[in-house]
Amino acid sequence: MVNLLLHKFIFPQRKGRRHQAIEASRTREATRRSSDLFRVQVMQLYHHPYSMASQKVRIALEEKGIDYTSYHVNPLTGKNMDVPFFRINPSAKLPVFQNGSHIIFHAIDIIQYIERLSVSLNGEDNPISSKVMEWVERIERWNPKIFTLTHIPDKYRLFVSKFIRRVVINRMVEAPDLACLYHVKLREAYDTEDNLKGPMNLQQSEEKLSSLLDDAEIQLSATTYLVGEDFTMADSMFVPVLARITLLDLEEKYISCRPKTTAYYNLVKQRPSYKKVIGKYFDGWRKYQTLVKTMCFLCIRSMFGKY
Repeated sequence: MVNLLLHKFIFPQRKGRRHQAIEASRTREATRRSSDLFRVQVMQLYHHPYSMASQKVRIALEEKGIDYTSYHVNPLTGKNMDVPFFRINPSAKLPVFQNGSHIIFHAIDIIQYIERLSVSLNGEDNPISSKVMEWVERIERWNPKIFTLTHIPDKYRLFVSKFIRRVVINRMVEAPDLACLYHVKLREAYDTEDNLKGPMNLQQSEEKLSSLLDDAEIQLSATTYLVGEDFTMADSMFVPVLARITLLDLEEKYISCRPKTTAYYNLVKQRPSYKKVIGKYFDGWRKYQTLVKTMCFLCIRSMFGKY
């Protein structure tokens, strides 16, 4: 009788425990595989806070709530010229966005990809409107390079330019097979210095910027954001333009004189995306901290000839 009871009750219990152990093991394995799959699918963004194009992409990512792994590549210290990075991106421009084997190099292309990805993830059919694309293309036509460099004191600009040229020359030695591509970047550096000597180049850049801001002022008189009452891809592109003006201490000349743009700028500064992408590095005293860190790094590396 006792043996019968043992067989009836204890053995099934052991079998149940064994079954539970097997199920638990399978669950752990499935969780591990899911975790590994998630890690593979996490998108990667190579960027830097100084890069205006990087700011545009990061704001778009933050607004859409898309997870990504962030890698800082400081162009002022020549990290974008490092051989492994340069091999996949000979333009050395930021940002670079990678999703698996899919790599995108231009900000406007990355943001369009983010928009399509967001639609796919949310299961919505909401294509980018023609009005949004008109603003995106209009903003993208203004190149901030000459405008930015002209408003940086010569002693700092020339110091950084000289450091970058030395970095490029050293990388040519490290990777002879990439020498021709590095030579292109070296030539670009000299061409930029020549362009800065022409006052007409700055004038043209300022005129394009003023025209862009005037059009935005008219639009913002009718809507809260650039295209209606919702924050769109166009705003992701436009906000970094205003942030660059502020960084160069030109807000009084270009923004404050435009009341609707000023109100718009104050509004977007309250958004979490702005605080994380721009405010964290450049609001108030933070911009000096960021700049001082970079200059100290350059001075130390130059002192020891480490390029």
